[in-house]
Amino acid sequence: MFSSMRVIVFASQKGGSGKTTLSGHIAVEAERQGCGPVALIDTDPQGSLAKWWNVRKDPSPAFIQSVFSNLFYDLDSARDEGFRLVVIDTPPAVTRAISEVVSFADIVVAPTRPSPHDLRAVGPTVDIAEARGKPLIFVVNGATQRARITSEAAIALSQHGTVAPTTIHHRVDFAASMIDGRTVMEIDPFCQSSQEITTLWNYLHERLQRADGGYRAGEDGISGAAAQNRVFGKRAG
Repeated sequence: MFSSMRVIVFASQKGGSGKTTLSGHIAVEAERQGCGPVALIDTDPQGSLAKWWNVRKDPSPAFIQSVFSNLFYDLDSARDEGFRLVVIDTPPAVTRAISEVVSFADIVVAPTRPSPHDLRAVGPTVDIAEARGKPLIFVVNGATQRARITSEAAIALSQHGTVAPTTIHHRVDFAASMIDGRTVMEIDPFCQSSQEITTLWNYLHERLQRADGGYRAGEDGISGAAAQNRVFGKRAG
């Protein structure tokens, strides 16, 4: 468990990068490994992460309804109620509002598919992270096994920032698991997809532990038990 609340923001200008799928999977894996209580926030107007959570039977991770204008208050409330990790999904755009979301991050994760179009689109995300002084981690996502372009993408991304050592490969079980609000770890914890998510979370966890302070560190919150007792309303799809 973290000593203070940490915030991961998933951001990418390119649509279809896999932000929502990875946001849900990383939040669930963090909870599974005892790094909770964990909460999700969906700032994408399409609400894909919220819709996934709406059909999820397990109430963990929790879901916090929030909008850009209330994010400061909602993150403060999450910290005060004992949450130790908040995972925020963002829309595929570059706006001042997204820059504001990034300002709350301990780390920014940019899922990037190994394609020329996706690689060309990383610039604005890099610019936002640099402007806000936030560590940026690229995750090569949706890769094809043993494809040369996967390693080439990792090399290209390394010119702009840190690349996670774990590559997430394209498999149908990721999309299939999200249909009914689950993750690949909850369907088959020993499959290759689950192992990749676990390895990625372990890397992000290490980076978060090394992060300086955490969200508004130094201000006391209440116990984690209070977070687990809080009831979050389900957001309409």
